[in-house]
Amino acid sequence: LHRFPITNIYAVRMEITAVQSGCGCVTASAAKRVLEPKESTTIDVHMDASRFQGPKSVGVRVSVGPEFVSSAELRVAAQSRADLVFNPGQIQFGVVNTGSGATQTVDVEYAGAQELTISEVLVNNLPIEAKLSELYRKPGRIGYQVKATLKSSAPAGLIKDLIYLKTSDPGMPMVGLLVEGTVQSSMSISPSSLSLGQVQAGDALTRRVVVRGQQPFTIQTVEGIGNGIELATPLGTAEALVHTLSFKIQIPESGAFKRELRVKTSAQDSPLTLAIDAQIGP
Repeated sequence: LHRFPITNIYAVRMEITAVQSGCGCVTASAAKRVLEPKESTTIDVHMDASRFQGPKSVGVRVSVGPEFVSSAELRVAAQSRADLVFNPGQIQFGVVNTGSGATQTVDVEYAGAQELTISEVLVNNLPIEAKLSELYRKPGRIGYQVKATLKSSAPAGLIKDLIYLKTSDPGMPMVGLLVEGTVQSSMSISPSSLSLGQVQAGDALTRRVVVRGQQPFTIQTVEGIGNGIELATPLGTAEALVHTLSFKIQIPESGAFKRELRVKTSAQDSPLTLAIDAQIGP
C-alpha cells in the first residue's frame, strides 16, 4: 500500500474523475472524489505481490475535472520475493463495533539460506497492539506469527495502513504488512447534522433527529441545550432501539447561528455529536 497526496490548487471545486491502473496486480482509488479549493486527499495504491514475481513497475493514471481537465501518471514499483510469505496475505479485521476490539493472526514464513531474524513489529500511530512470536526455526525454514489486536478504544472509521516487521536482512530491513478494517459505531444519529439553510432572524423552527442503537438504550442527557435551542419533548426513560429527539430552535435577531449538541446515551461512553447551523438572512 502506498498513498499519494493530492491537493486541489484551483479556486474552484475539483473532481477526481478517473483512477486507472496499468496492471491487474494494482488497484487504486481516491480516498475522496470531490475536493474543495485547497482541500487535500490521497490516491491509495495497493500492489498485490502474490500476482507477480521479481521486479514490477506499474503506471496509475489520475484524471481530474470537470472545469480544468488534466491527468497525471503515478509510478509504483516493487519487487516480489518468494522466500518470504504471509499467510494470510494481510490482517483483515472486517467490520467491528466501537468498543469491541478484535484480534487476527498472520503467519510469516521464510525459506532461504539466511538465518533471518524478525526483531519487532512497528505499528506507528494505528490503534493496534501487535505481538511477535517465533514458531519454529529449522535449516532453510523459519516461521513467525504476528498477533494484531484492534484496541477497544479505536475510533469509528476506516483503517487501511501498514505495520512493519523489522528484519535482520539488509536487503529488506523493513517489511510492510497491510492492515484493513472498519470500526463502526454501535450508535448512530440521523441526520448527523442539521443544516437549516437560509432563515430569517426571529424564526422559530422545530426539527427532529433519530438516534439508533444495536441494543436497547436510553438517552441520558443532551449537552449544549440553550442559546436558542430547547428540547420540544422530554427525554424518554424507557430503553429502546430507536429514540426520536425533537428540538425547538429560535433563530437569533443577529449574528451567525452555529451550535453543537452532544447526545449522551447509556450504550457508550463517548457522546454522539449533532451540528446545527443556519444562514440568517436580512
